[in-house]
Amino acid sequence: MPPYGLYQFKSLTSTQDKAKEFYKKGLSNVIVVADVQTKGRGRFKRKWFSAKGGLWMSILLKPKNIEKIQYLTFIAAICVVKSIKKISNLKTNIKWPNDVHYKGKKLCGILTEGIFGNENFIVVGIGLNVNQDSFPDEIKNIAVSLRMIKCKEFKIKEIAKYILDEFFTLYNKYYNNNEFKKILRIWKWYCNTINKNVTVMTRTKKLTGKAIGIDENCNLLLKLKNEKIIRIVEGDINVRY
Repeated sequence: MPPYGLYQFKSLTSTQDKAKEFYKKGLSNVIVVADVQTKGRGRFKRKWFSAKGGLWMSILLKPKNIEKIQYLTFIAAICVVKSIKKISNLKTNIKWPNDVHYKGKKLCGILTEGIFGNENFIVVGIGLNVNQDSFPDEIKNIAVSLRMIKCKEFKIKEIAKYILDEFFTLYNKYYNNNEFKKILRIWKWYCNTINKNVTVMTRTKKLTGKAIGIDENCNLLLKLKNEKIIRIVEGDINVRY
């Protein structure tokens, strides 16, 4: 695993934004962690509740291959699931494209952003609910924390270390060697979206069908009622168990 610089802050607007400041200095393999984010965000610039008690972390990378950055989201999700299992013996699942869930409630979200120019950088953000004991009304029915599930507190630094160790292992072993099929195979093992009936909300429409697989670009393959198979590049899905 390459050495990485770890920068910890009590409060930031966003660990993603702070990581981008480091890229301007030409740095990579930098980890930014904050106790609190005042303007945390998820996909589509949605607000991400980031009070004290969670793990708010961004990983700044400079990969050789920037054509398959979706796989970095998949790697991060794998690492979160494996790390949760290590520290809590809790079985969680990945929901396409970027969430980790426990019994249908959201534990973790992942946001991967590219910075493209003369040099290319990627920032992988991980927001994991760890020790919170409550959530705002607007998300209290869909979010959960490890503490709420296990009725105990966890060491956030310990979880972060597990995630980072696992992330850089998979990043160097598979991503940097273009072994994307191996990443996908591991991801599928932990994903509970495939072979489920789902409703997908894209930016323009609502679709219903069966999630039958993932293509080589990490898009969801959705089989509609008329047997037509379409690719979903981005969207929110609701899994019907």
